[in-house]
Amino acid sequence: MARYAIGDIQGCMASLDRLLALLAFSPGRDELWLVGDLVNRGPRSLDVLRWAMSMGSSVTAVLGNHDIHLLARAAGAAEAKKRDTLDEVLAAADLDRLIDWLRHRPLFHNDAQYALVHAGLHPKWSVTDARARAAEIEQQLRGPAWRAFLVKLGGRPPRWDGKLGGSDRWRAILAYLVRARMCHTDGRVEPDYDGPPAQAPPGLLPWFKLPDPAWASHTVVFGHWAALGLDIGTRHIGIDTGCVWGKTLSAVRLDDRMVFQIKAVESPTG
Repeated sequence: MARYAIGDIQGCMASLDRLLALLAFSPGRDELWLVGDLVNRGPRSLDVLRWAMSMGSSVTAVLGNHDIHLLARAAGAAEAKKRDTLDEVLAAADLDRLIDWLRHRPLFHNDAQYALVHAGLHPKWSVTDARARAAEIEQQLRGPAWRAFLVKLGGRPPRWDGKLGGSDRWRAILAYLVRARMCHTDGRVEPDYDGPPAQAPPGLLPWFKLPDPAWASHTVVFGHWAALGLDIGTRHIGIDTGCVWGKTLSAVRLDDRMVFQIKAVESPTG
């Protein structure tokens, strides 16, 4: 048995097929941890969703911002964006089944050694805290009022404070779990910068380099940040290597941190 973490797929099913062949992945024997953003901007989001759902317990997938955007589109809570490639999913005969599967995915997952999240964590959140914060959102997405919940997520998130309630609290939690890249030294997410760390404005640090993080009992596996690329440290593994931008799709075998990569098959997104 092997356990692999795979970076942002974003509808790039042909690239995923090649990576799985390279891994000699066998459902039931091996396990895949997917960092989220299964869909959007690539050409075959519907195939990726159907594949992931068919894998059952062999796949653990956390939600990314593009996955949540698909849920919001399906709920009538968001308009199409310029580079969306979700029409095939939204027109699918099995849309309701796919959406129900997607909205029951976690936002955070962990075992004794590793934690899986799409984007990042607040520096003062322990793994236990992160799991509890994620569960607040998961409860809403899995409930009967999930469509109304998604309507409330629009707007710029406030600074995280444990005393926040309602939609402000949900937006502040999601700012870390599905959006974080660079942060201010006080832990605030900087929402307007998505480039490489070396080119960031002064006073910003990658979320995983803020000092004395409470989550450091685990190694956090994440995606979301194509400009960061493959970045493996003592307590973090970043594996969004820009497949949808025509770069590579990456997997890391968590048992020994061996890296597997294939060149993107799809044409770069516009």
